[in-house]
Amino acid sequence: MIRNDLTDTIAAISTPVGEGGIGIVRVSGKEALRIADKIFVSPSAKKPSTLKTYTTHYGTIADNVRVIDEVILTVMRQPRSYTREDVVEINCHGGIVALRDVLELVLERGARLAEPGEFTRRAFLNGRIDLTQAEAVIEIIRAKTDSALKIGVDQLKGALSNQINKDRAFLLDALSVLEAGLDFPEEEATTADLENVGKKIAAAGKDLEELIANSKLARVLREGIHAVICGRPNVGKSSLLNALLKEERSIVTPVPGTTRDTIEEIIDIQGIPVRIVDTAGILEPRDLVEKKAVQRSKKHIAASDLVIVLFDGSKKLSREDRFLAGKLKNKKVIAVINKMDLKQRLERPKISKIFKRVIDISAKRLKNINLLEKEIVDLVYGGHIAGAEPVLVANLRYVKMLQKAKIVIAQALKSLDNRLPSEFIAQDIKEALGYLDEILGKKFSDDLLDKLFAEFCIGK
Repeated sequence: MIRNDLTDTIAAISTPVGEGGIGIVRVSGKEALRIADKIFVSPSAKKPSTLKTYTTHYGTIADNVRVIDEVILTVMRQPRSYTREDVVEINCHGGIVALRDVLELVLERGARLAEPGEFTRRAFLNGRIDLTQAEAVIEIIRAKTDSALKIGVDQLKGALSNQINKDRAFLLDALSVLEAGLDFPEEEATTADLENVGKKIAAAGKDLEELIANSKLARVLREGIHAVICGRPNVGKSSLLNALLKEERSIVTPVPGTTRDTIEEIIDIQGIPVRIVDTAGILEPRDLVEKKAVQRSKKHIAASDLVIVLFDGSKKLSREDRFLAGKLKNKKVIAVINKMDLKQRLERPKISKIFKRVIDISAKRLKNINLLEKEIVDLVYGGHIAGAEPVLVANLRYVKMLQKAKIVIAQALKSLDNRLPSEFIAQDIKEALGYLDEILGKKFSDDLLDKLFAEFCIGK
């Protein structure tokens, strides 16, 4: 494992392996320009070490025997680079052989192969970004939807850092007043001073409470929800899955019980990742295969965040429908009455009496599918999307630190109300600051960094 060694010059392929138009070999460290001088041949005969920062240059990469590739070389001098070190990026043709040979030549000339996430780790250790911004990089790389991408981009731009630093300032202001009284007893804080201290602590506590409250939504936007489509046989579950996917994923026939096992897909509904499962619509299994399918369906329903229960609007409510409805009392449910394009025989008021959310659709004709998608989005956002966009925290480690800070802030306010000695209040504030510093990376261990950056790809 790396132990914060910033003396080595590191190199790696920073683009995905495989065929492509362009591939990039990234080099960072004090020897980056010297290594580039040894291998880059420019038509102007200029060496990379003489070139201005933020400039790109055409040439070739060659060893003592042959030309390896025709390239574009970019120079970024420290401290205004990704790592705050001298950085050279060699844009090669995207074939694996060319990239491999260029990287091997760079390593032969004095660099070592970078560890996973080591470029971003150096950006953090060299003070260009804080830990929340460093971790935002992996959030952006792994984003599956626009919403998840936005959370990562906002965090990289410093939205979370700015909020945490604002609350640190509140707490530091309060602490300075309390410690002045401890250091200089003759200047003991007045009642007005203590009231101001209480306001500062309360303001920080309120902000942290909002961050914690919004974290559930943030995790949903990043990780998605687990939704299950269920219903008795032949109500149109597979047709609905195909309609949501906007492609034919499930086999649709008029024969009841066509789906004999669960089918899973991930779809993007207005920025929300939804892992949706089409379950077997068999309530009374006829053989071992169907019995296992029913058992698997029940497990998915039990573990789901949302159940979409389907009813056939062209038929009256059946015993099977009532039985299934009774099993969903403790779940978040959207009731969907399908086949609205046919003559309706289902007693809609009976469904509305059981379920709060009821929508009429035609999965076959793609009618009102947008209304179902809107209902899913409203359910995730709690029905109130309007207003200023909050800072969203999806990282579970951050949430735990925020919760711990909130607890000791509450203790500080209680101590202040009970007129306890200032040292008790000051100690709680220091503890809260410690938790916030862990989020920003002002306090960290090598083991923590090893764990965090091990999740990165090599070259980032």
